[in-house]
Amino acid sequence: QVQLVESGGGLVQAGGSLRLSCAASGRAFSTYAMGWFRQAPGKDREFVARISWSGGSTVYADSVKGRFTISRDNVKKTVDLQMNSLKPEDTAVYYCAAHLGGSYYYEGQYAYWGQGTRVTVSS
Repeated sequence: QVQLVESGGGLVQAGGSLRLSCAASGRAFSTYAMGWFRQAPGKDREFVARISWSGGSTVYADSVKGRFTISRDNVKKTVDLQMNSLKPEDTAVYYCAAHLGGSYYYEGQYAYWGQGTRVTVSS
């Protein structure tokens, strides 16, 4: 069992940066790959990034590749998402979750969702 709490969201101008953090509790954290998803108003939740349990492998959605960086610290039990060159279309509620296996991109393969943190990018 893992409990996840996201933080770091806020309002930022286009071109700016934010760093989101996902704090985990539970002994199993370091055994899970972790992912970030986001849900914009009126849209389905979509995959953003995934990191392996060791941190050695990462995958990104094409829409954020080159701008976002996912990282983790298994000692601190955190998963961060550094977001640079933000665009208005990045506006969404961002969620972290544990990847149970299978498709990286399908939210049904993730569990232990946090409550989300809201990011608003103004133009």
